[in-house]
Amino acid sequence: MTKLAQWLWGLALLGSTWAALTTGALGLELPSSCREVLWPLPAYLLVSAGCYALGTVGYRVATFHDCEDAARELQSQIQEARADLARRGMRF
Repeated sequence: MTKLAQWLWGLALLGSTWAALTTGALGLELPSSCREVLWPLPAYLLVSAGCYALGTVGYRVATFHDCEDAARELQSQIQEARADLARRGMRF
């Protein structure tokens, strides 16, 4: 099962549970305080997921490691390619 299928399956499960609880399809009589929290629950979850995503991206950017050896190797390969092209008559 792909990660997308797992996420869609989880969202469908949560969405169907939420819909069943809010419409009363299960026959449960929820107190009004629970129903008041239950209605905006998808918005709360969406905001929470956005905050988590923003925090994850911020953490990954903050802990990003520079590859100085790879950068030096790439620069030397660029110099070699320029020298080869200059030798073949290309001007920069």
